[in-house]
Amino acid sequence: MSAIQLSPAQRKEHRAAAHHLEPVVMIGGDGLTDAVRAETDAALKAHGLIKIRVFNDDRKVREEWLASLADQLDAAPIQHIGKLLVLWRPMPKAEVVAAPAENTHLRPRVVKILKFSKSGSQRAQVKKLTVLGNQRVTAGGIVKRSKTRPVSTKKRSQST
Repeated sequence: MSAIQLSPAQRKEHRAAAHHLEPVVMIGGDGLTDAVRAETDAALKAHGLIKIRVFNDDRKVREEWLASLADQLDAAPIQHIGKLLVLWRPMPKAEVVAAPAENTHLRPRVVKILKFSKSGSQRAQVKKLTVLGNQRVTAGGIVKRSKTRPVSTKKRSQST
């Protein structure tokens, strides 16, 4: 048995998600080699859900290959239809590298502004503007400089 057991509903969801996929691994005349296992493992790490095309006419051999790939790669066999095998393995959590939080609001950023026609018969105009850190975009699509927040006289006297 494979390491991952799925309920029929989960298997159905993965089958539906795999419907539009193209095969990313192909098993040729040499059969299930170490290179094929390595490529399948890399594809599972990158995509999570993959299709494998098998160029072999023996159904029992294809079923054995699907079971052995699922066991060796800790994946769940989703479907075996014709010469296509579908495997799924949860994708590993990507490590998120935290960017320094300071001064992230000061850098320039590109903003898309849509201006609709007054009659509604023409397409909306799309403008891309670069907005600097000390600027903001109003609801009307006008770029304005941000004003410094007014400090009360009480706070001003406390800081000095």
